[in-house]
Order: sequence, then structure tokens, then C-alpha cells
Amino acid sequence: MSRTLSTSASILANTMVSDYLSCLQVVMVNTTLPANIGSAARAMHTMGLSRLTVVNPKLPIDETSISHAAGGGEVLAAATITPTLESAIADCQLVFAASSRSRHLPRPVVTPTQAAKIMLDFIDKQSAINEQNGMNTAPNIALLFGREDRGLTNEELAYADYHIQIDANPAYPVLNVASAVQVIASFIFAYTQTHIPSMPHRISLDNKDTIEATTNTDNATTPLLLNTYVRQQWDEPAITQQQLQQLTKRTTELMVQRGLADAEHLKSLPSRLSRLGSRIQLDQKEYQLLSALVAKLLKE
Repeated sequence: MSRTLSTSASILANTMVSDYLSCLQVVMVNTTLPANIGSAARAMHTMGLSRLTVVNPKLPIDETSISHAAGGGEVLAAATITPTLESAIADCQLVFAASSRSRHLPRPVVTPTQAAKIMLDFIDKQSAINEQNGMNTAPNIALLFGREDRGLTNEELAYADYHIQIDANPAYPVLNVASAVQVIASFIFAYTQTHIPSMPHRISLDNKDTIEATTNTDNATTPLLLNTYVRQQWDEPAITQQQLQQLTKRTTELMVQRGLADAEHLKSLPSRLSRLGSRIQLDQKEYQLLSALVAKLLKE
């Protein structure tokens, strides 16, 4: 009996880990070498991630991608190719970007472990909100990785709610893109093992007996080495990246129309508005209210 219980609990825990990881998608932007796409797919498969999106790669997926994917061939075969970053993250509610250094107009910076906690807490709470609202949809979180030679641009980094920085040799803190995927994914996978909610689950054994199994969680906290801002959870689902960018665009148009901004010299205005929206952490109802207000003012 004890061995059956252990096996059943293990299957349940693995299923829950898979459910969490299925909410995450790796997004590779403008990759130069097809081999790196394959290596990233292998790294993802090793750490239980299965959703890969490649944005406007310089060269298509080829035989070198397949050979470097090794056991991650299914991840590579299921990869989505999109022309723009905007289309890749349009329905994402939370976006992280891997960055080796601080950039212009920085976002909150977190370690991989801190990022993993933020992701899984968000999945828990957002799933509960969706269920309360009768929505049978899973949260969608993106992890952005940039080009081999120069990473992500400032404009691309501006799409992220958080930037992830990996502790590394300060003299050369730059990882190969597939290696960065591997490192961050490993932290997420490891954290997920300890995150399974401590709630009873009924496990059926041989269709005869039913036992209560409770997972064990470790409440020890990870020391915070960086200042972080944790997304709040409201009573309505969070808006998507597409909605945030639409609101940013319309607000920019309104400011130009009212003489508050110069259409030819916007500089960082759209990025600042986007960061403001991310910091405010709008939900669907708040988005509808602000969208209606902006639309009304644009017509006047």
C-alpha cells in the first residue's frame, strides 16, 4: 500500500508541475543561428517546458536545429514562428525578459528564483480568478530571449514586466542564448517542485480505496538580493500585453491630439506609458474604463 501511495502521489505531483510549466512559453527573438533554436528546445525539454515561439529568425529552422534539439525534437517540431514580438506575446498577461545588464528606462530586475516565485504565484491566483469568473483559460506567461550578439533592444525590453538577470562573472556576464534558456528554466523547474500547494488531494488506488495525500511545502524564503515589485491580484483577470499596448498607443494618440506630445518626437513616451500601465497592473474592468475614457476624449 505504501509503495502504491508513493507512486500515486508522485504521479499527481508530476501532473501539477506539468500544469504550471504549460503556462510558460519561451520566446526567442530574431535568432541568428538555427542550431541555437534547437539547443534551446533541448534545454526546454530537459526542464519540462514545451512551448517555444521564434520571432522572425534570421535563418529558418533546419537540420542543425534538429540535430542540436536531440531529445527536444517534439518541442522544436511544435515551435511557432511569428513575424513580430507583438504577435508572439499578444495574449500574455505577464512577460519576463532575460537581460545581462540594465538598460535605458529599466524595469524591475529579479533573479531567476525570484522570477519563478512571481510566475507560479501569479498562475495560482490568476487561475483562481479565472475560475471564479467562469473562464476555462490558463494564464499565459512569456520569457523573452534576445539575439546572440546583442540581446534584446530597449524597445523589446520595454514589453516586459520584469527583467531577469543571472548571477555571473561581472567581467563577462553574457551567456549563449540557449544556455540562458537552460539556466532560467532550471531555476523555474526546481522552484516548481517545492511550490505544489499544501492542500489535500484525493488519490484513488485500484478503484477500491481512496486516501488523502497532502504535499509538503517549504516556507523558507529566498533572500531578496534585488528590489522587486510583485504583481498584485485583483478580483478580475489581468489584461494581456496586446491590451496594454493598445491602451498605450491610444493614450499616446490622445496626448498628441491635445498638444501634450509631439508626434515627430515622442522619444520614450510610449515606453513610459507602457511601464506605467505595467506598474499599475490593470485588470479587465479597469482597462475597459480607461479605454472608454480615451476613446471619448479622442472623439471630442
